[in-house]
Amino acid sequence: MILNKLQYTSSGNFFLMAGPCAIESEEIALRIADKIVNITDRLEIPYIFKGSYRKANRSRIDSFKGIGDEKALKILERVGHEFDIPTVTDIHESHEAAMAAAYVDVLQIPAFLCRQTELLTAAALTGKVVNIKKGQFLSAGAMKFAVDKITESGNHNVILTDRGNTFGYQDMVVDFRGIPEMRAFNVPVVMDCTHSLQQPNQARGVTGGKPALIETIAKAAIAVGTDGLFIETHPEPENAKSDGANMLHLDLLEDLLLKLVRIRKAIQ
Repeated sequence: MILNKLQYTSSGNFFLMAGPCAIESEEIALRIADKIVNITDRLEIPYIFKGSYRKANRSRIDSFKGIGDEKALKILERVGHEFDIPTVTDIHESHEAAMAAAYVDVLQIPAFLCRQTELLTAAALTGKVVNIKKGQFLSAGAMKFAVDKITESGNHNVILTDRGNTFGYQDMVVDFRGIPEMRAFNVPVVMDCTHSLQQPNQARGVTGGKPALIETIAKAAIAVGTDGLFIETHPEPENAKSDGANMLHLDLLEDLLLKLVRIRKAIQ
């Protein structure tokens, strides 16, 4: 079972969800997965490859949305098979749940949609692991009701991911008290170290970010006991088709994970 493999490893490490914001091409997806698998295998960090097959929530109509649903989902499927790792992607409407579940292992509910009952129950009914991102407009405690919607639909494979809280109109802050509060619901809790540093609602319609603080967020999350980390990464963030402004450069990932593994060992 995926959750058991993630939580109860011999290394005692956190698990990692990482990859590009969006599936841009097979070449980039495989390149990113190959590098991360090499790192996480050496460090004994359980790994889930992340990539959105479609970006449905964009500020501007001309923003990149995807390369085609089936094409992107098949790339996710190939990544999973080629590297023998689980994969995760977002879904946005209830009819997408069964479609995406045919290709990936984990269905992710975007933060803005975490209260959508029909979407949550559709995801639950696939039997897949469901990763619910906490709405930046919700308290940690309110996420219990999102968990209940999954479990009361007969699926107990739930992950919660914190992605910070809206602060004003153009910034995010992280309240690290939310991690132990959500862990008390008896589900794994993940810290999204990249979206929590977004600067949304920019005048030009393209979200900004503070990637220099990814290490700070990740270190603090490990220190307070998070089960996993979510990090969007790309070999060329400046050329990424989605959310490049808050991504971690792929070349910086190994050094960051080495530091985080040491923190994890120190607090065990």
